[in-house]
Amino acid sequence: MYQPAINLDTVTAIDMHVHIEVDDHGHTSLPEPLVAAASAYFRTDGPRPAVDAVARYYRERQMAAVVFTVDARTQLAHPPLSSIDIARAAADHADVLIPFGSVDPRTGEAARDLAARLIADEGVRGFKFHPTVQGFDPSDEAYAPLWALLEKAGVPALFHTGQTGIGAGLPGGYGLRLGLSNPILLDSVAADFPDLQIIMAHPSVPWQDEALSVATHKHNTWIDLSGWSPKYFPAELVRYANSILKHRVLFGTDYPMLTPDRWLRDVERTELKPDVLPGILKDNAARLLRLAG
Repeated sequence: MYQPAINLDTVTAIDMHVHIEVDDHGHTSLPEPLVAAASAYFRTDGPRPAVDAVARYYRERQMAAVVFTVDARTQLAHPPLSSIDIARAAADHADVLIPFGSVDPRTGEAARDLAARLIADEGVRGFKFHPTVQGFDPSDEAYAPLWALLEKAGVPALFHTGQTGIGAGLPGGYGLRLGLSNPILLDSVAADFPDLQIIMAHPSVPWQDEALSVATHKHNTWIDLSGWSPKYFPAELVRYANSILKHRVLFGTDYPMLTPDRWLRDVERTELKPDVLPGILKDNAARLLRLAG
């Protein structure tokens, strides 16, 4: 079972948002049309590394990384990567990797059973959800038992928010609905489950103000800065990250779509204050994931 072995004295950053998009057998997390469309959207045709390669990449940079897949079996009619396999592979690299699980909320009791096993048997430290790709509204009461399970277990839930490159340019966006990833839908989840730590991933364009409003009002919510080069961050997001939200903003990249090398290079072109960057890069995540002390 995974047990973290991360040395916070030597790790320079914790990347909260790293996708595992292929397994050791070459199976991809998304159907091929979505893989191709995402590559075109992000203007990258680079490799999709499996867990061992991701570990080597981050170890070379003296960084840790939260790794996960997205289980969207119902919406995409595509077998997901195994979160169990990802957690077990991460256990072999516990000095740099932190596994999050993923379950398909639309599978109901099966999702809750799998989540419970991933926590108890595999030691996952949180869960990743993508409402648009998984095709569900997180504020729907049908999913409350899943949020209750995660709250009781004390593990955070990371939600994609804002627009997505997945499905972009395909007819009808592959049937995926952007509105399901409006962060205001997480407000009711944060209200009903006040001990559940909720991470709103990405600059939430076109709903950045909604994300900032939720994070300001609900102190069990966090924002990760993944998926965008920092030079494109909305000004209001930077202003809040420099001030009232500086203790709940997290470094993230969306690797392999965006690399930590580029993120760190481009952040120098922003107005993020040097004194808030240590918290964003490492300290806030260490506190959230209970890696310190």
